[in-house]
Amino acid sequence: MSVVLTFLINTIFNLIVGLIVAKFLGPAEYGKFALSIAVMTFGQTLAFEWIRLSAVRFYSERARIDAPNIRATLDSAFVRAALLYLPVALALAFLGPAFSLPRDLFALACVAAMANGLFDYQTALVRARFDDRLYIRVIVTKNLLALVVTTGAAWATGSARAALIAGMTTLLGSVFLWRGRLTDKSAGLKQSDPRLARHYAGYAAPIVAAIVLYQLIPLANRDLAARFFGFAETGRFALSYDLGQRAVMAIGSALDVLLFQIAVRAHDVHGAETARDQIARNIAIVFAVLAPACVGIWIVLPSIEILIVPQAFRGPFAHFLGLMLPGLFCFGLAQFSINAIFQLARKTLPLIAAALAACVADPVFILVLPRGTDASSLAIAQSLAFGVGLATLLVFASFNAPQWPRLRDLALTLIACAGMAALAGPMRALRPGLALMLTQMFFAGSFYVLIVASFDVAGLRTAFVEKAGPAAERLSRKGGLFKILLPLRLG
Repeated sequence: MSVVLTFLINTIFNLIVGLIVAKFLGPAEYGKFALSIAVMTFGQTLAFEWIRLSAVRFYSERARIDAPNIRATLDSAFVRAALLYLPVALALAFLGPAFSLPRDLFALACVAAMANGLFDYQTALVRARFDDRLYIRVIVTKNLLALVVTTGAAWATGSARAALIAGMTTLLGSVFLWRGRLTDKSAGLKQSDPRLARHYAGYAAPIVAAIVLYQLIPLANRDLAARFFGFAETGRFALSYDLGQRAVMAIGSALDVLLFQIAVRAHDVHGAETARDQIARNIAIVFAVLAPACVGIWIVLPSIEILIVPQAFRGPFAHFLGLMLPGLFCFGLAQFSINAIFQLARKTLPLIAAALAACVADPVFILVLPRGTDASSLAIAQSLAFGVGLATLLVFASFNAPQWPRLRDLALTLIACAGMAALAGPMRALRPGLALMLTQMFFAGSFYVLIVASFDVAGLRTAFVEKAGPAAERLSRKGGLFKILLPLRLG
């Protein structure tokens, strides 16, 4: 649980740093910075994500002791990937076709992809070993450096280039400061096994291909926003997506850390049938958490905008994020629940097919939708494309003999979300601020919790009671509403 908490804290820090950087850079420079980050993420995924995924899947504390060739193979793969990636990426940056992003920023983004890839790879190794203390220390170090160095560079220069260089410095600095604990001295590069590397690449390739294809959609849309409306519009468009995506990914990833491992354990210990049952429960849980989270974000958007979004981004921020939220929900549901059906069955090609469908749908929707004076059509097209990806994935899943969640749980979740919107949605017309946001959260949250507790939606009440243990039992004996909502077997 400490790793999950650290992951959430890391997301919050990234959110804070992103908002501060956006404030100091302004919409135009932040647009360049955000497009650079999208290029960086795309390059990192393309070149290095397969190594991170392999580390999570195949490395462990036991492997560190008994099979040092695994770490050696992973380290060797990273070095080789970096040596191949860097000249190709820089050649594309300076000699390839012109993009809306200036060539020097494109080159910096390519170099930043290596830094971010190294950081994510090293933290994946630590997580795979379940070394919670070291993981927390590396993450905290990175966040503190980012809070000082990255935001300081943005404040001092107002330059996207300086902020990007500072961001690289924080990543490499945290790895350098903890290099002694991160290095596995027993795993020299000479112990690497090319056969293992090919096996790892084969395992991760379909997953990486799907991620890359999905990343093309917001990357292309940011580039189009810059071409059609300028970098200032790109900055406003990108900040909306970045904050919304981080919120959805934080919730989904926190669930995935626990739920997917439970499904894997069920598959290994009890077999495929038990694993399918667990995946069905996982889908219901993700749906029951992610849907109200997205509805809740929409409800409090005006207040969030006033409270945390820099002045230069207000107005377009809430508008764009409101249009993007349905797509972010579809993407999160696919990534953190439906994908598991194919991962456990080791049939990951449908992930690529779904991502391809989304990539094809995005430009089609862009062409069909009328283009206005801002990037609204791009936001709508992006949401619809992610919806197409989810629908395609569900079609493929239906041919894989899955165990689906109970319709009762899905229907109750939708009813509860509709009740949230009906209770707190009209308050959006009132003057936004902290008091209004807390009021909306109280009414919407209380209604949703009441529905979940009354009907045990997705088994969340049962899970809470089992976790609460004796404390919940003592409360249940006192009577009142809490006793009514708890399972009768506690009495």
